[in-house]
Amino acid sequence: MAPVIVLDRYYLAITFLITLAYQLFGFAIAWTFQFDKITDLTGGSNFIILSLITLLLGQTFCARNLLTSIFVMLWAVRLASFLLFRVLRRGSDARFDSIRHHFWKFFGFWIGQTIWIWTVSLPLTILNSPSISGGSEGSCDRPTFGGRDIVGVVIFWFGWSLESAADLEKYFWKASNPSKDVIMNKGLWKWSRHPPYFGEILCWWGIWVLCLSPAISPDSGLNSSARAALYCSIISPLFTMIILLFASGIPPAEKAQAKKFYTLGAEEARDVYAPDLPVAQKQNREQRPWPTLVLAQLQRHGTGTNPILLRRPSCSLSRPHSIVHSPQS
Repeated sequence: MAPVIVLDRYYLAITFLITLAYQLFGFAIAWTFQFDKITDLTGGSNFIILSLITLLLGQTFCARNLLTSIFVMLWAVRLASFLLFRVLRRGSDARFDSIRHHFWKFFGFWIGQTIWIWTVSLPLTILNSPSISGGSEGSCDRPTFGGRDIVGVVIFWFGWSLESAADLEKYFWKASNPSKDVIMNKGLWKWSRHPPYFGEILCWWGIWVLCLSPAISPDSGLNSSARAALYCSIISPLFTMIILLFASGIPPAEKAQAKKFYTLGAEEARDVYAPDLPVAQKQNREQRPWPTLVLAQLQRHGTGTNPILLRRPSCSLSRPHSIVHSPQS
């Protein structure tokens, strides 16, 4: 069957309208009942809806289209179910404590979630669209599934496994009721301060690489506009990186941890705060650079960068502790 054209040949309008309507519906429920528990569920399930709708409308069930759609749904199911389980256990989501009762701030979050879902889904949306699926005339060998696609699959699976394992490690560690003056630095968390974010970034780079072959291959039969659209869908992994590195991911998590580290003691923080990337640092711990946000928080609390306070710590802690919520915790 030929792909079904709805509003435009790239499915950009229909996917945006579906996402906007679905997120506004979620906002109406959350605002009316002051209810946090559907937020992540609504976000994750929206990815599943877009995956199914674009795949079924596009009517191209080749390995590349099927794997990309399945991978996006698998990523969304795992993340949404994990976050839903976590918020059900906690009773509420502390991220919304400061905005839950402010209409425009809360509304702004849901609009931001709409933009995030639609933007990150672009590689899949465009791949399943008539401009790409129609260009190959339903043939699964234009181009054939090859080495570049396998690279995308490997990147995705590595990132998904990393993200899943890191979330489970943190969950089971917290479930073991560790002392509140102990900082998680086991398993993947020994090598990275934010392994789930690193894994999520890899997932979306893998998805984009998997979608890219029709744009590169001369056998795809695509025109220049369709090729350009696939290339431009790189905005998906780039947007994911920007959001996690500079906006709603690492900055609030770093800020919360910096406050906690100050409470626990600046010396202990330096010793256990692992590098950003999953690569072991070989340098002496006393030479390990402090994260900028941690330094800013310590200076704000009056600790500054006194070399005595920043020396390699002892093993004991004497300061009282406090629990500060982190979106990644």
